[in-house]
Amino acid sequence: MKGDTYAAPPDDRPLTPPVRGTVRLRTLVMLRWFAAAGQMATVLVVQFGLGFELPLAACFAAIAASIGLNLAMSVRLRLSRLARPQEAMWQLAFDIAQLALILGLTGGLENPYVVILAAPVVIGAATLPGRMALSLAVFALSCTAAIAVLGHPLPWSEGQPLILPTMYVFGLWTALVITMAFAGLTAWRASAEAARNALALTATQAVLAREQRLAAIGGIAAAAAHELGTPLATIQLTAKEMARAIPEDSPLADDARLLVQQAERCRDILGQLSRRGDEADAGIARADFRTLLEEIAEPFRHFGAEIDISVSGPGRMPDLTRAPEIIYGLGNIVENAVDFAAARVTVTGVWTDRDVTVTIEDDGEGFDPEVLAKLGEPYVSTREGAADAGGMGLGVFIADTLITRTGGKIAFSNTASGARAVAVWPIGAIQAPPYSPSADPQPI
Repeated sequence: MKGDTYAAPPDDRPLTPPVRGTVRLRTLVMLRWFAAAGQMATVLVVQFGLGFELPLAACFAAIAASIGLNLAMSVRLRLSRLARPQEAMWQLAFDIAQLALILGLTGGLENPYVVILAAPVVIGAATLPGRMALSLAVFALSCTAAIAVLGHPLPWSEGQPLILPTMYVFGLWTALVITMAFAGLTAWRASAEAARNALALTATQAVLAREQRLAAIGGIAAAAAHELGTPLATIQLTAKEMARAIPEDSPLADDARLLVQQAERCRDILGQLSRRGDEADAGIARADFRTLLEEIAEPFRHFGAEIDISVSGPGRMPDLTRAPEIIYGLGNIVENAVDFAAARVTVTGVWTDRDVTVTIEDDGEGFDPEVLAKLGEPYVSTREGAADAGGMGLGVFIADTLITRTGGKIAFSNTASGARAVAVWPIGAIQAPPYSPSADPQPI
């Protein structure tokens, strides 16, 4: 048993690869408005509140450029749409350049607000493709190097210039580089993981929706039988009248009698479907422990490996809920075990007064040690050529998600002779409620 794959969603439409995060134009514009307001307030407070001399005209020109870009975008573009990657990259590059210009005019790296240069880099790492995010980070670092060399002195009291040691300024630059690198890498990693999980959960929801549609077939059959009952009764009555009206020696007599017989047969079939619809509702809702395991294993009995099933526990065997999550989740694990077994797969069910445990073991090579620690995460697979075959390493992730949804948990390990998966539920989470069969409905 190894990391499983997931070939395609139930409707045979291929799932798209994990995508990077995206950002709307409105978000970029709003962030730029906040930045412009903060820059304006800071410049005014430093100039008139603290009494330090600043190059106001140049600072206001830089802020005005940011405001002008926002106004132009608001007029010319639909801000509700998603920004294209290259479009977002150039806007963030503008923000970095504008920030660097203001910081260069007000002390360069000695300005305590220099750390804000990391903000556009983090946004880019979270929303842009890797190459663009890296280019943006390199541009930001180039800007920090430029303001370190060309920046104006930090505004200070007249006659008391603040001169920081060169080594200290270099330390500030190094700290800023590390901050950008760490924050950007963290944002990139978190965004990529979120995109992968979102796609994997979409696949899980698609699988569960298919199982729920299959579970509803019994009720649909009963509804169809009910709706067809009235027109079939009309057909049967008309056929009988025709049979009585046709003379016995007529060539059409046999055809008329056949028509009556077939109408009666259809009526019997619809009656059975109607009754089976009610029975199917009960059957879909519950099954005893062994029957449930047999149903899960049945589709994989002809794949090569022999499947042995055993159940044990105190007292009467419990009836369990036939939840699609349980059937598909355990079925995924059984299929994976059959694929990698040498000759045999063992499915063992044990119940107690407190919990229900299903252990699935195979006699294959076991889990790859590098994969074992990651099982349950999306896009983990050890199948050769999985990507070429359309596999995405979602099988175990889907099984884990579905089993967890029903209140259970699953763990994977290696044994001396293969691989093992153990799923455990509190018995109250999956035990079917008491069932009292009602009288069979009358035929239509």
